[in-house]
Amino acid sequence: MIDLVIDARRRDIGGFEVGRVLPFAKRRMVGPFVFLDHMGPASFDPNFPRSVDVRPHPHIGLSTLSYLFEGAMTHRDSVGSEIEIVPGEVNWMTAGSGITHSERFETLRSQGGVMNGMQAWIALPKEYEEMDPGFSHHAGSADLPYYEGAGLKARLIAGEAFGAKASVPVHSPLFYVHWELAAGAKAALPAEYSERAAYVSSGRVEVAGRELGAAQMAVFAPGETVVFEALEPSVVMLLGGEPIGPRFIEWNFVSSSKDRIEQAKADWRAGRMKLPDLDDGEFIPLPEDYTPPASPL
Repeated sequence: MIDLVIDARRRDIGGFEVGRVLPFAKRRMVGPFVFLDHMGPASFDPNFPRSVDVRPHPHIGLSTLSYLFEGAMTHRDSVGSEIEIVPGEVNWMTAGSGITHSERFETLRSQGGVMNGMQAWIALPKEYEEMDPGFSHHAGSADLPYYEGAGLKARLIAGEAFGAKASVPVHSPLFYVHWELAAGAKAALPAEYSERAAYVSSGRVEVAGRELGAAQMAVFAPGETVVFEALEPSVVMLLGGEPIGPRFIEWNFVSSSKDRIEQAKADWRAGRMKLPDLDDGEFIPLPEDYTPPASPL
């Protein structure tokens, strides 16, 4: 039932650590999910340095999804969006032919507090890789269906699952779900999609006789319902969908074409990608010595 267990690898991104889950040497994607990071948890005192912020940078060929358990983050992008995301909400940004954005921690800087959340990159199908860029923000049960009962709290973050559909404008069959399980609670993930995984953000769960702890992701074989039992209060993220084919990843660019990535690198290097109107005073330069690693380990 469990094909693979992936341990998140801790990485410093300039002020706090993230746990990198995808891509992984033995599993590059799960459905269209090509990248998954657990941001924090990290505690900040007021007035921490601006170097922790993520300055404007570019993307192509994907959608990004930001979701927080704790903290706050302000998003600004080159299509004119500016919004602060708080826990339980979704920022959905589709890069398509090209977008730039920044992520600032202004509220945390003024007040202090904890940053804890997830960021995912979801590759676009080939026919949508060059679509117009866009952004949408989603909050509340009307956009993100919610369920509570029998020791389980569940929120559908994107896609379709458990007979519900989120309002996030996805472009291929997928699901992304936030579970909070009380100790002893049980819940099941049906065999609805061919590729499925579960990331334990906190706590411990038992699946198919195997214990999974915090910062571990299990990738499941297709065709069987997966039953979870929480051994202690736990937060689990369910994700997956249908495969869309392999993708190349270099720096912040994702594409089915290596040539398209080279063009995006040239465009960013030459200043041909518009910066966010509300955050255009600085940017992250293309790493000149960047070469994609043979393995992200």
